[in-house]
Amino acid sequence: MKNRSLFDSYNNALQGVIHALRNERNFKIHFSAAIIVLLVSIVIKVNVVEFLILCITVSAVIVAELFNTAIEAVVDLYCGEKRHPLAKVAKDTAAGAVFITAVNACIVGYLLFYKKIMESGLSSASFKIIRETPYYITLVCIVIVIMLTIIIKTYTKAENFFRGGMPSAHSALAFALATCISFLTKNAMAVSLSYFLAFLVAQSRIEGKIHSFLQVILGGTLGTLVTIMIFQWFGAY
Repeated sequence: MKNRSLFDSYNNALQGVIHALRNERNFKIHFSAAIIVLLVSIVIKVNVVEFLILCITVSAVIVAELFNTAIEAVVDLYCGEKRHPLAKVAKDTAAGAVFITAVNACIVGYLLFYKKIMESGLSSASFKIIRETPYYITLVCIVIVIMLTIIIKTYTKAENFFRGGMPSAHSALAFALATCISFLTKNAMAVSLSYFLAFLVAQSRIEGKIHSFLQVILGGTLGTLVTIMIFQWFGAY
């Protein structure tokens, strides 16, 4: 059935990701690995080009897993209880595509990470990159907050990622950004306005009857705590 709006298209797409998180073990592993890779990329001081390569590689693995899930679902729907030889070929080929992208990801990770990790020795001096490139850690905080929100919504069985569910993704992102700003500037007015806007976002979710008070509180708490942990972990304060 055709989606009624662009909003429905995005929501249905995220439902596909949520389904894979709930039901596919390998997808859970790759999704969790993506979060770890983002954190490690800060420690080893990757540049913009390397970060883009990393994002493309990680995305390729996740997309391959989603295609694999989709192909398995179609094959099971068509074949039912029957065990046709071509069904095995379809499933094995899709799994092979995932395997190749995973191997490629390992190669890319090795080439990008190994030398830099050896050179840096994971010393505290390497953490100074955060202060030099504040936009980068902000991006990492946003991405990780989004991914954690998706994971929580998956396990709390939220029916709609954008509307309702535990926790409030909008509140989580709003407070994550406000917390990033509080770390990156000493301007009290900028920090106050940032948190004021975050509170307005949270309030709008409650007044619009999209989220409950508890869902908004937990979303704001998630965004704030995750951001604080990342900044403190890497010494970006």
